[in-house]
Order: sequence, then structure tokens, then C-alpha cells
Amino acid sequence: MKKIFITGALGQIGSELTIKLRDIYGSDNVIATDIRKNDSEAAQSGPFEVVDVTDTKSMIETARKYQADTVIHMAALLSATAEKNPVFAWNLNMGGLMNALETARELQCKFFTPSSIGAFGPSTPKDNTPQDTIQRPTTMYGVNKVAGELLADYYYYKFGVDTRGLRFPGLISYVTPPGGGTTDYAVEIYYEAIKNKRYTSYIAEGTYMDMMYMPDALNAIVDLMEADPSKLKHRNSFNVTAMSFEPEEIAAEIRKSIPEFKMDYNVDPIRQKIADSWPNSLDATAAKEEWGFKAEYDLAKMTKDMLEKLSK
Repeated sequence: MKKIFITGALGQIGSELTIKLRDIYGSDNVIATDIRKNDSEAAQSGPFEVVDVTDTKSMIETARKYQADTVIHMAALLSATAEKNPVFAWNLNMGGLMNALETARELQCKFFTPSSIGAFGPSTPKDNTPQDTIQRPTTMYGVNKVAGELLADYYYYKFGVDTRGLRFPGLISYVTPPGGGTTDYAVEIYYEAIKNKRYTSYIAEGTYMDMMYMPDALNAIVDLMEADPSKLKHRNSFNVTAMSFEPEEIAAEIRKSIPEFKMDYNVDPIRQKIADSWPNSLDATAAKEEWGFKAEYDLAKMTKDMLEKLSK
């Protein structure tokens, strides 16, 4: 990767990924784009362009202007938000992905887009979910992700586009506020623990979901994109994981640092239904064997870091 074009650069993952890539490859070599500009570090620390991912011409012209050799497509509507407006979610998530793939095909770029644990459904094996298994999601977000995995594979086999992707679990970060995802309780709980010493979980007690700390997720993207393509048997949508826990476990870990922290429950039926349809834990063997994936953070190490960083 030498000239990297990122869509959704101000979003949940994109805002931190943009900074990491600029640190590695140089600020001028990472072109951040989003639907609007703000005063964040991602928008201000290097080239930035306002790009609507539903506008194919604008995307291709902007990527060509900067002579991009890599397209990283992060723009998407997340799970709970997508479920509230499924038609808009389909048009944005799938239309944007198609345009990003067309940009990569037109300019002969390497390509990355994330998939998600949401690509699985209630008929998927719940524990240690295999890399290759049944995928019958019951959410629009999940349908988008399965279709996206297949579409990226199609562009590789049909047009030779070097497409790559990861199936992310819930992502936890101290940098970016929650953005409408089902797993966002695991971000909100840290903010509320520090500010109010109390949190009301919208996810029910005993609900296990796979999670990952953002530094591990960012490293996984870079490692996959730099991997030898001849060793990638799966290419798109590798399972990656770091930990699996339910709300009481994360609360217990927080109490080691904030003993007075209390948590109660007010379950959101929409997000709970989504969570119940997802696996408890993923099997990341393929990612480990094909490109050396490794997560550094477990729940204890992540909690310590989150509380330290957010307290500042």
C-alpha cells in the first residue's frame, strides 16, 4: 500500500484507521473521505475530500486524482441503525460497496472492506463459529454483510481485484463514541462507569458476544492488507476475535478499578433480538494460519487501558 483511499474515514473504525495508516505510510499518502468534514484529527491531519459513496463518478475521480493504489471502504450504516431504516441501509451499504469495488476495478487497486459477526444468524453454530458455515442473518445489516462478502469474492474471481476482508466482532474504543451498533454497550459502560459510577445495560444479563479492542482490529487490517496474497485461501471475511463476555463480566472487571460501580438492566428488544441471533464466539483459525493473526488484548488488559485513557 502506497496511496490509500479511505471512505467513511470519520466513522467508528475509519477515524482511528486513518491516523494509524498515516503514521505508518505518511500523512500525504492516506486520502480520507467522508460525506462531510469536521475538525477531527482524521479530517485535519492529511488530505481530505468530501465524497458521497453513492456517487460512483465522484469516488472514481477523487481516487484517480490522488493516484490511489488501495481502496479501503469503511462507509456503512451499523446494525441497530440499519434495522430502523432498512431500505436506506440497503441503498447506502450495498450501493456504496458496489461503487467502491468499481473504483478498485477501474484503477486496479487493492481493496478492503469489513464484514461483521452480523453476517451470521440464529441457525449458525453459536460457539466457536467456524470460518465456513451457514450464514442466514435475520437483520438488514447482516444481509448486507453476507451480500458484501459474496460481491467482493465475485470481483476477485471475475475481474481479478485483490479484495480482502475481516469479519469483525464488536469493537471497543476510547477514541470514537458509540455509533449505533448492537455491541456498543461495551463502549458506553466505560464512559458511564467513569462519569456516573452506574450503567443501565440494554443487553440482557448472560448474553455473550464476541468483542475486540480497537488497536487489535487496526493491526489486523494492516496485517491482512500486507499479507502475501498467495497464502490467502479465503481472502474475504476472515473470522477474527479476541474475547467473548456477557455484561456482568465486563461490570465485574470494571469494579476491580471502580468498586462502587453498579449496573442494572433495561433491555432494548431490537438490539437484544439482534444480539441473540449472533454467535457467542468465533473460530479465528483460518486468519491465524493464513496470515498470522494474533490479538494482544483480553478483557482485563483492555479494561485497564480503557479506564486509564478515558479518565484522562
